[in-house]
Amino acid sequence: MTLLVVLALPLTALVALASPAQAATATASFTRTTQWETGYDARWTVTNTGSTPLQGWTVTWTFPEGTSTSTLWDGALTRDGNRYTVTNVGWNGTLAPGASTSFGFSARGLGDPIDCRVNGAPCDGGSDPTDPDPTDPDPTDPADPDPTDPTDPDPTDPTDPGPGNPGDSVVTGYFTEWGVYDRNYHARNIVTSGSAERLTHINYAFGNVQNGRCTMGDAYAATDRAYTAAESVDGVADTWDQPLRGNFNQLLKLKEQHPHLKIVWSFGGWTWSGGFPDAMKNPEAFARSCFDLVNDPRWEGVFDGIDLDWEYPNGCGLSCDSSGPRVFGDMMKAFRAEFGDQLVTAAITADASTGGKIDAVDYAYGAEYADLIHVMTYDFFGAFAAQGPTAPHSPLTSYPGIPAQGFNSADAIAKLKAQGVPSEKLTLGIGFYGRGWTGVTQSAPGGSATGAAPGRYEAGIEDYKVLKERCPATGTIAGTAYAHCGNQWWSYDTPATVLSKMAWANQQGLGGAMFWELSGDTAGGELIRAIDQGLNG
Repeated sequence: MTLLVVLALPLTALVALASPAQAATATASFTRTTQWETGYDARWTVTNTGSTPLQGWTVTWTFPEGTSTSTLWDGALTRDGNRYTVTNVGWNGTLAPGASTSFGFSARGLGDPIDCRVNGAPCDGGSDPTDPDPTDPDPTDPADPDPTDPTDPDPTDPTDPGPGNPGDSVVTGYFTEWGVYDRNYHARNIVTSGSAERLTHINYAFGNVQNGRCTMGDAYAATDRAYTAAESVDGVADTWDQPLRGNFNQLLKLKEQHPHLKIVWSFGGWTWSGGFPDAMKNPEAFARSCFDLVNDPRWEGVFDGIDLDWEYPNGCGLSCDSSGPRVFGDMMKAFRAEFGDQLVTAAITADASTGGKIDAVDYAYGAEYADLIHVMTYDFFGAFAAQGPTAPHSPLTSYPGIPAQGFNSADAIAKLKAQGVPSEKLTLGIGFYGRGWTGVTQSAPGGSATGAAPGRYEAGIEDYKVLKERCPATGTIAGTAYAHCGNQWWSYDTPATVLSKMAWANQQGLGGAMFWELSGDTAGGELIRAIDQGLNG
């Protein structure tokens, strides 16, 4: 089990109290880290002030009227009115004597927390004036746990699961707007594949960035396409006069069936990143235009925030940007100020080469304002180098003979951590597709080629669901699979390699996984199942 990031959830009350022995041996301190006109980011630090290990913690507080939060990291959040409760997640619940851990949140409004409690006792370590005997676990005292009540979670009891599933990790999948055409992939497929209950977030790709503003991509696919009963998520056909059709309406139906899902509108991508440098000449106006589009009343309730996929700030993709290393952070700061407690995430480069794209940007600055940072740890190698050498496009680690140093997941995550990006905000990218060459005679990586292998939609690229049948894996290297069939050579992830990558992500304390993209999986959702199993057991 690893990190749970609970974001923008409409939650009911749940208070978890520790035993009185714990209540006297922990403190929690509050610090604002950044502030803007309408809100702020802050951090709570929990410290074990006792002489024995602390097994689990719970922090509660009240916000004054006009201040709230639903965006939190490194903890599990529940809310009852203005009373907030945060419990530890799996990886940060045990604290040795003197040790500390922290969790953060973004507040909408400027009020400070009041009446803070840690494990049922005052956060400053003082006595509880409302409890005549805080050493007595009196079941009639709401500040004490009731050991006879099976609904009262006790963090000292390893058999007590506590609130919900605090070990669940982020599983973010991209849903492509254009997939409804040739790919014939619709929101309904997310349900029929069994993927809906395994996903935590869906990134809807892509919106465009034009003339300093966020704009729609394909309005027909998004809001106009009429769905038949057989195609629809809920089996109900669209009518000619309903105000919203298309993907947006289907995603809204998906959320009604699976209310835990958070859907985020992603802007940019490889093809549509060219407008970011111009838009960042006025980041506040840029963010405002995006907020207005994402939250347009015509599709109210569909989206829970925004994902920014700029390829690449202060670097080159289809076009080049030279705005400087702080431009990404400036963008995230502006969007956090505008979006408040809605989700603000980003997809970023995994180029960890010396002087490469990670080095060109201060990602730690941007991460201060981000809920999640999705690292695109794929497409390191491919038939864009038509003659080879053949190499896995998504290696987890380096290996002897790798064509370029720093082009692997482990180096990318390590470099981002070294910059100061919190590991729990990072997700490991997984490709639901393979990259391949033709004219290859060598089975092992490193062979020469004559060009890109054929693909249904693009030369050199094919979905996992096709490759597993057409060109089954013949070996593994650097934590991923490869396949040599005839004169073709492909690399891609399988359920087995995904499981190993998720185990590594857990070891690194990452927030979870992100993948591109849903339609590449099998009809039964093999790869998503492997992600969920690998992260959450």
